[in-house]
Amino acid sequence: METQMSRVHQTTYNAIFQHPAVHNLQWHDVRSMLNALTDVTEEHNGNLSFRRNGETLTVHPPKHKDLSDTQELIQIRHFLERSAPTAEAIVAEGVHLLVVIDHREARIYQTERHGTVPERITPYDPDGSRRHLHNVDDDANGQRLPELKAFYEAIAQTLSGAEKILIFGSATGSSSAMDYLMAALKDHHPDIAQRVVGTVVVNEQHMTEDQLLAQARAFYATPIQTM
Repeated sequence: METQMSRVHQTTYNAIFQHPAVHNLQWHDVRSMLNALTDVTEEHNGNLSFRRNGETLTVHPPKHKDLSDTQELIQIRHFLERSAPTAEAIVAEGVHLLVVIDHREARIYQTERHGTVPERITPYDPDGSRRHLHNVDDDANGQRLPELKAFYEAIAQTLSGAEKILIFGSATGSSSAMDYLMAALKDHHPDIAQRVVGTVVVNEQHMTEDQLLAQARAFYATPIQTM
């Protein structure tokens, strides 16, 4: 059994979790992806038995090239969810995180798990008034005042256990919270900064959470990444 999925496998994996369900998945792509993740046995009656982490999925290969049976697709989806590595196992192997950041908040996702709930970190005033800092006035030069150091420090603490980190931001230059975060990491947490494998400008206001995570998983599936 393979220990890593290829980029094609990752694309197929992501498609299985799309809502609404897709109807044009090719069976050979689904089987190849399952082969990469599971131990597979072909039974005497032609059924395929896929096993992973104590869970078993039995599939009768479709007669057609595509996987058009929605119920079978849902069964595969549920099997992948049930058999996914536990949070403890993922931490042991090294967590891959996605940070989606602007000046209002940072959302931090664990990209290996579908249905992941992001940790949200929002900048506030140090006196505890919980005023969002995106309302801070500009300085005399017309440039945005940087957020409080506590905002970026809180993000850094959350990222401290990650093996790899990918950052998505929606702006560049003086208005980029992503650039401020990277500068803070390089200055105060160089060990964490070295684990950042990419900083990507995205139009996240026009992307769903699933699309953001799919893009992050595709990035991580690329064999070599350099900053």
